[in-house]
Amino acid sequence: TYSGGIFTLNPDKAAQSITISSDNSSLAGIRDTINQANAGVSASIVNDGTGNRLVIASNDTGLSNALKITTIDADTNNTDNAGLSQLVYDASTGGTTNLTQTAAASNATLVIDGISISKASNKITDAIEGVTFNLLKANAGTTTTLNLSRDTASVQSTVSSFVKAFNDLNKTIVDLSKYDATTKQASILTGDSTVRTIQTQLRNVMSNPLTTAGGGLSILSEVGISFQTDGTLKFDSAKLSSVMNDPTKDVSTLFASVGKTSDSLVSFVSAKNDTANGEYSLNISRIATQGTAVGSSAAALTINTGVNDKLDLTIDGVSASVTLAAGTYTATSLAGEIQSRINGVSAISSAGIKVTLSESAGKLTITSNRYGSASTVSITGGNGKLDLFGTPVETSGVDVAGTINGITATGSGQTLTGAADSSGLVIKITGGATGARGSIDFAHGFAKKLDKLVDEMLNGHLIDSRIDGINASIKDIDTQRDTLNRRLEDTEKRIRAQYTALDATIASMTQTSNFLQQQLSNLPSTSS
Repeated sequence: TYSGGIFTLNPDKAAQSITISSDNSSLAGIRDTINQANAGVSASIVNDGTGNRLVIASNDTGLSNALKITTIDADTNNTDNAGLSQLVYDASTGGTTNLTQTAAASNATLVIDGISISKASNKITDAIEGVTFNLLKANAGTTTTLNLSRDTASVQSTVSSFVKAFNDLNKTIVDLSKYDATTKQASILTGDSTVRTIQTQLRNVMSNPLTTAGGGLSILSEVGISFQTDGTLKFDSAKLSSVMNDPTKDVSTLFASVGKTSDSLVSFVSAKNDTANGEYSLNISRIATQGTAVGSSAAALTINTGVNDKLDLTIDGVSASVTLAAGTYTATSLAGEIQSRINGVSAISSAGIKVTLSESAGKLTITSNRYGSASTVSITGGNGKLDLFGTPVETSGVDVAGTINGITATGSGQTLTGAADSSGLVIKITGGATGARGSIDFAHGFAKKLDKLVDEMLNGHLIDSRIDGINASIKDIDTQRDTLNRRLEDTEKRIRAQYTALDATIASMTQTSNFLQQQLSNLPSTSS
């Protein structure tokens, strides 16, 4: 930011260095090198009719994204209008501006209900809670009326999809288990006990009222969802619209897992499937803090290369070394320089770590943006440690501590995780005093209850056990069939053997009979 002839580094963005090699010293080469560096700026070439011009622009809008460009030129003169020094731009008092600024960094300004607002972006998300403004053009002096209303259509669509999904499931179950009286044909799972169990559990979970939902609603019929005689759900969209227009009702609590807190500095984060519905009292015995390192004396405001320009630090367990730009600073601008350098270290930023630098009476304080026992700031060395921080006082952060329903909860940073009935309930305490902090009304909504039930059916082996049972029965029937086939084969062999023996016996008897008849016919006849 340029203000009052002074350039103040954006503390949230690190200064970037780009090396232009001799092989890339053409206008196009410089453009390409800048763009490939991904340094938060973009370069382009524009022909104005008299020649090509290099244009360098910040990728981000707002006052705090103004550009200051310095060079280390191969000709050792870093400010003349020759060589790389042609790219110098420093609009602060006494600075060199070899480039021409065509558009100054500025914030978007607007007035809402008489309140002046200035934002760095043309997309504004925090002026009115829940509303996003996309500013397309300036219209100074003209008032535009903005009417806000709830997006009921998307809620209607989502609830309708919920009903359809349940009815589709119900149809699948019915088709698999129905008996067709006309054709006298049963379905593949007609009479199956597991199917009946699933149907019963699904209807029960959708019918039993919620408790402590906190949104003024407890049953689905209150938002127009009711069971019909065939087991399907019917949806009355007009009834849902009426409820959504009632400011005392919160439809979200009827479907999702929602916790309502009585303290504005306490917020519901999440819960597990086995977290019990209920109203839980909260008592805080310790507020979470951040790790800090506080200088013991006012910082030196002149930074000299190789003298007091280096700091070695460990932030939240990650070590880093930074080198500050030489120059004379105010306490505020020095804090911004150090913050920018620390946050720009890749090991720090890639770990999701950030710090904030502040000053009081010239003394600097480094604060980790993390909360809890893992939040630490340690200045371990560097030639600038003594000049900038003296003997710093380093304090580690602490986790929040307290009880939920009288039972000690587990603190981690600013979050508390409950135990016993509140097991899995996670809440965040962002400030306030110790002691009693009101209550949390928690309930699993119907969509969450249904999701939990389906998980239990799939992961609790209800369906898998039935499938295993059916497969075991099929395997047993196959075994019985094989046994019966073997018995039939043995019986056939036995009967064939018996018939073969009988044939032999009959043949022998026939032969004997024929012999006897022959002998009898040869006997002398006797006369009477």
